[in-house]
Amino acid sequence: MEAILLEYLWVLLVLVALEGLLAADNAVVMAVMVKHLPQEQQKKALFYGLMGAFVFRFAALFMITLLVDVWQIQALGAAYLLFIAFKHIYDQRKGKEHSLEPEATKGSGFWVTVLKVELADIAFAIDSMLAAVALAITLPHLGNAEIGGINGGQFGVMIIGGLVGIIIMRFAAHKFVKLLANYPQLETTAFVIVGWVGVKLLVLTLAHKDLGILPYDFAHSTEWKLIFWSILLGIVALGAWISVKKKKAQEI
Repeated sequence: MEAILLEYLWVLLVLVALEGLLAADNAVVMAVMVKHLPQEQQKKALFYGLMGAFVFRFAALFMITLLVDVWQIQALGAAYLLFIAFKHIYDQRKGKEHSLEPEATKGSGFWVTVLKVELADIAFAIDSMLAAVALAITLPHLGNAEIGGINGGQFGVMIIGGLVGIIIMRFAAHKFVKLLANYPQLETTAFVIVGWVGVKLLVLTLAHKDLGILPYDFAHSTEWKLIFWSILLGIVALGAWISVKKKKAQEI
């Protein structure tokens, strides 16, 4: 039981870190989208955006949990996570920034801007919850309760991760934005992690009992978990090292 709780705690810490980076990215996009509004309306639009983020993240979580054992959904989730990771890296290499530039919302009224913010929230909610599901689904079962086909313990980790993401977005997003501004490579690191989580979901899909392309036991084995977490930690370490190195080079 102690080993299981430690594994849950570890996954929760990783999920919280990932949620924090995704929340910061979400906050950057929202700030850009409301920039053209008067200051008082900016605050209101951001408030509605945060409320929408809360609602959509949990709506996405419940919908995903109901369909998570359908291999086609797992395959779509894996493809989506890999797509957004590769797209972000591709756009960055081409010198592109966020696609939601101030000009994209310039001249939009308050409620039109709020609608665009909410649509962005839906995309970020899907990113967040797919990552949460992929990280939590291979955890050992904790208790016998099930919610939408997912073990209650696994679901609890996803709920906590989602709540933490909202809290970070509300109270600490500006700190993450500052960190990403000082160390922009960390944003790429976050999306590489998202892509690697997509690989994990792909492995689960290929090992699904209805497909059997990979052995079912492999996707849930200790060996695969060690491989996954070792590479994930390597990504984090490499991203942090590159970020610090680039920062020092810029200061010279």
